[in-house]
Amino acid sequence: MKKFIIGLFVIGLTSQVFAQVPKVEQLSEVVVTAINYKYLNAIDSKEVAIPVKMLERKAAAFNVEDHEFYEDDYDFYTVSFVIPEGKIVAAYNPEGEIVRTIERFENVKLPTAVRDAVAERFAGWEIVKDVYRVTYNQNKGANKTYKLKLKNGDKVMRVKIDDTGEFL
Repeated sequence: MKKFIIGLFVIGLTSQVFAQVPKVEQLSEVVVTAINYKYLNAIDSKEVAIPVKMLERKAAAFNVEDHEFYEDDYDFYTVSFVIPEGKIVAAYNPEGEIVRTIERFENVKLPTAVRDAVAERFAGWEIVKDVYRVTYNQNKGANKTYKLKLKNGDKVMRVKIDDTGEFL
């Protein structure tokens, strides 16, 4: 009797395996492209701080057409993205492409090239404040600069440097 019940149990489980016939279906090809890839390529840096990168990706992924303020009558739409570390003000055209941005972030992690250039030129000075600014224009590309406040004892100095470590 025991063998009979185990046999029925095994047959019951194996019969369900054959009941499922897989259906093969051919799917159409899907191509996904970012509408703001030019913006992302222009501002891309390997050593950008995480909050900066996060907000820039959020601005690139923003779709103007999905919001109630969208109308075809306007030439561009200005949208602000704000986090505690900084903000981005982006202008979008009616197709959703970023035309230009103004970005400002305070006290973010500096790239190695900037830190090394400051340490080499201003040995003994300490960076007490930094402001990272990016201006992007669809036709001109991106301009990335850092404004640094340096301190050495009672002396205070302000310098401007680009993202490659070149002083301006």
